[in-house]
Amino acid sequence: MTDGSIDTVPTATSTAAGQSPSVQVASTLEMPLEDARIHLSNLSAQKRLEWALKQFGQGFVLTTSFGIQSAVLLHMLHGLDGGSVVPVVWVDTGYLPAETYFYADQLTRQLGLDLKVIQSPMSPARMEAIYGRLWETGSVKDLETYHRIRKVEPLEQALDDLHVHCWASGVRSDQTDYRRSMAFLDLIRDRLSLRPLLDWTPKEVFYYMQEHQLPQHPLFAKGYSTVGDWHSSAPDGGGASGRETRFGGLKQECGLHLPGVLGEGI
Repeated sequence: MTDGSIDTVPTATSTAAGQSPSVQVASTLEMPLEDARIHLSNLSAQKRLEWALKQFGQGFVLTTSFGIQSAVLLHMLHGLDGGSVVPVVWVDTGYLPAETYFYADQLTRQLGLDLKVIQSPMSPARMEAIYGRLWETGSVKDLETYHRIRKVEPLEQALDDLHVHCWASGVRSDQTDYRRSMAFLDLIRDRLSLRPLLDWTPKEVFYYMQEHQLPQHPLFAKGYSTVGDWHSSAPDGGGASGRETRFGGLKQECGLHLPGVLGEGI
């Protein structure tokens, strides 16, 4: 669908979460990985998206969190020839703020996104019954379990189901310590991950949204510079800003953008 409608894609249980698709990633590139990185470094953000769409075709998707700055990459995709048929994958943890659900609906309709809503096969209620409220324990290990169940495993299963060779995201190098080490194109759990906005600054994001009259996330006006789940997000303040406000300050990454197999280095 490309008319701004929404598909909810339950993750399949027939394939074990974390299995890699039977894809030889290296063979999907027309050039060595390092050469592709150099090539991408000389392109604009939107041209990087265009390159990936031409390179991978139906094996290319864009992921989004519908966070504070998500509109930029979604708008760039919307402006590409053929961009309207690229699936936009959104992992809905079931714990997002009401404002994020409103924002997702607004952008999906405005940009005509082919949205695929991905959710864990384990409901929030069942997870809490079995594991407790994992975000309240103050344990990094419990947060990693939460992220594996609600985010990483559902995303990996969805990418398997969609036969994805390469997925793009809006991560930037200035967001976390780990992201400073990222390249424009990396192997993440046996797939290629594209970061078109990796070298962008917050000012560039802000001015792009102004120039194209893109709506801000409702929580931006309340002091949020980043937002995820309602229980693990906070407005800037008290000496913390950006990703420092996430996950109670215990960690900066949820695991989606980390290398390794599920349960190991995620």
